[in-house]
Amino acid sequence: MDAFLYLVPLSLMLGAAGLAAFLWSLSDGQYEDLDGSAERILYDEGRPTDPRDRAVAQPGERESRADFASAE
Repeated sequence: MDAFLYLVPLSLMLGAAGLAAFLWSLSDGQYEDLDGSAERILYDEGRPTDPRDRAVAQPGERESRADFASAE
C-alpha cells in the first residue's frame, strides 16, 4: 500500500509530461503536413532511376568521395 504513495504521483507526472510533449509538438507544427514527406521520397528527381545511367569506375580505378557525392 505504501508503493501507491509513490506510484500514483509518478504516473500522473509521466502522463502530464506526455501530454505536454504532445501539445508542444502540435504547436510546433509536427502534424501539419502528414503526406508531404511520405510522398516526397517517391518523387526524388536527384537520383537516376536506371542504375546503368550511373558512372561506373573502370577496373583498377578507384572512385573518390567527390565523384560519389556528385553521382547522387
